[in-house]
Amino acid sequence: MKPLLLCLCLLPVTVLGQSRFIKVKEELVFTDPPFAQCHASTLLETRPGSLLLAVFGGAHEGAAGVAIWASHHEKGAWQQPVKVADGMLPATGVSAGGSLPPGVGKGGDLSPADSSSGNYPCWNPVLFKPGNSILWLFYKVGPNPREWWGMLKTSADDGKTWGAANPLPVGILGPVKNKPVRLADGTILAPSSVEVSEQRWQAHIERSTDGGRHWQFIPIDTANAAKVIQPSILQYPGHHLQVLCRSNQDKIMTAWSHDDGLTWGKLAPTTLPNPNSGTDAVTLKSGTQLLVYNPTMQGREWFNSRGKLAVAVSKDGVHWQQVLVLEDGSNDTNEYSYPAVIQAQDGLVHISYTYNRKNVKHVVVKEVPVH
Repeated sequence: MKPLLLCLCLLPVTVLGQSRFIKVKEELVFTDPPFAQCHASTLLETRPGSLLLAVFGGAHEGAAGVAIWASHHEKGAWQQPVKVADGMLPATGVSAGGSLPPGVGKGGDLSPADSSSGNYPCWNPVLFKPGNSILWLFYKVGPNPREWWGMLKTSADDGKTWGAANPLPVGILGPVKNKPVRLADGTILAPSSVEVSEQRWQAHIERSTDGGRHWQFIPIDTANAAKVIQPSILQYPGHHLQVLCRSNQDKIMTAWSHDDGLTWGKLAPTTLPNPNSGTDAVTLKSGTQLLVYNPTMQGREWFNSRGKLAVAVSKDGVHWQQVLVLEDGSNDTNEYSYPAVIQAQDGLVHISYTYNRKNVKHVVVKEVPVH
């Protein structure tokens, strides 16, 4: 299948305040992917004008052999994806980078995995570049989201080659779906969550003040009965932060911090619908908050209601306005989900998302001031 490429320059859209938002490009990323299905894309600008995208891909979500694949965007084209991480566990129970997390393997020891050939599936890659040199790839390995653990690889050449796979400290998963943020003082905040059981999901923040060597677990409203996972972090002046979370409440849930993420207030529903599907958000250089989400309610099954995908913006994180429709398909037969969104150095907004589990679509959006 040849990639879809459409240029939609200067498409008129709704105006927010003193800006309007226009879609300037959309394309399918993979031409002939080496996997049957893929999901959970992550985006990073490695240097001005160059992008890196990663997904998990394999036979289907949760299958043995599902690995992390990465594709570079160079000179206007996406390159063939390359496998950069897998879930193979060594027979000794010790990886090249260190010991595996406690509980991995039969009986809670460090024995090889019970799955075929010790090959656990990989999940939810997240790319992050905290400085000007080393690139981080967080991802999860394990039989399911209730039993997975966090892994980290690094690259010193913008993802062309990768170092050894290292497990994160026990109790630390890394960013579970969406990108971390780096505060002005260098503190890194990774938005994360835990699926304790089918009935209990909880969001939290993992905080590092020493470049990722040590992490602090910061809970978010653990007394709330709502199931919330996969937060994204938005930034405001004066040490104020906001998380937006996927939930089972038919609404995106939110909580606020007024001390740079050290403590968080109560979770509360926003006005934005959520069909128990992943979202992502970013604070633009203009101060506008931009969210990509499925603007629908929950369907009969967890995978329903993901046929429509939209962009909403806000100035205060409370009042949101939908400004773009990215997909308007069938909620029963289509899946456009799990968006990732970043703003490049040139100001353009890049969005990627699952395209019917067979591909990933890349969309470029521009914020245009209204004079």
